[in-house]
Amino acid sequence: MPTFFVIIKIREMIKLASKGQKFKQWTAEEKYKIIKPALEFEKSTWDITKETGLSNGMINSWIKKYREEGMNGLTSKKKPGNPLVKFSSKKNLTDMEKLQYENMKLRIENERLKKGYLMKGDGSVVMFKK
Repeated sequence: MPTFFVIIKIREMIKLASKGQKFKQWTAEEKYKIIKPALEFEKSTWDITKETGLSNGMINSWIKKYREEGMNGLTSKKKPGNPLVKFSSKKNLTDMEKLQYENMKLRIENERLKKGYLMKGDGSVVMFKK
């Protein structure tokens, strides 16, 4: 089999995320339903991988989290995001929201200055201080 054919086949098998793609959020109950046969030794994780199309690593990590923490281990943890997004998406901010927004921007600027960054204007130009 030619080498280029193997590379094409591998690329077809790999599913890469496209820009802006949303991933499925699994609930704890859905995760448990998927891993239950492996927990009860009815099926192997590879069998579950073939049936569901999920990666074996993901299934094994769900099993590990379930064994360590129970159902709480299967719940998705909220990841911190950009705190300024909620203000930038609104067109008309109340006075309190304007103050909160300004306060948050100043805190971010303060943290950057502690790390040795110099900012100009609105923070879009950042230079490292020597």
